[in-house]
Amino acid sequence: MNEASNTYGAVVGQVKGWLRAEGLTVFIGSVMLYRNTGHAWSIFVALFLVPDVFMLGYLISPKVGAASYNLVHTYVWPVALGAACISFGHFAALPYILIWTAHIGIDRFLGYGLKYDSAFGHTHLTSSARQN
Repeated sequence: MNEASNTYGAVVGQVKGWLRAEGLTVFIGSVMLYRNTGHAWSIFVALFLVPDVFMLGYLISPKVGAASYNLVHTYVWPVALGAACISFGHFAALPYILIWTAHIGIDRFLGYGLKYDSAFGHTHLTSSARQN
């Protein structure tokens, strides 16, 4: 099997490295921006793992688990919500959005990607049931 092929549609090689670096960049940027909000770090710590509650969908089935996990582990929603907040001048939600993007970023850096509905460990960043 060559470097660009795998069974589960996961990225490999340099592309995987770039995606993980991208995640780290989002994490660092989100933390730096959060620092500038003046909100307490205790809030950041308390809410940082909240998106992982959506893994509970796996108690129902891998399909429900993957859908619920992916719903809150994509940048689509926090970026769209942040853009809307900024556009309408409502900035109160921005610290929470930054916590959310920081969570997604560190997950990507650690190799936790968007889930396929076949099993929890099958992600766009892993080619098997175990995390690489």
